[in-house]
Amino acid sequence: MKQRQLTPMGKRVVKRLIDMNKTQQWLCDEIGTGKTYLNKILHGERSGKKYWPKIHDVLDLKDDEQQSA
Repeated sequence: MKQRQLTPMGKRVVKRLIDMNKTQQWLCDEIGTGKTYLNKILHGERSGKKYWPKIHDVLDLKDDEQQSA
């Protein structure tokens, strides 16, 4: 079974969660989505256009790191 790779933005999100000592479940609760869908966004299987602005706000990511829409 081939392991899926995180997108560059997915890696930034995971790193930021680690830095904040927060879980993906916490992020899901904050942005209003499920963990499965968040994983699909972070792995590039879904665009997540609706959620990227919320993710950036919750994780306090810089504008230059935002996902291209």
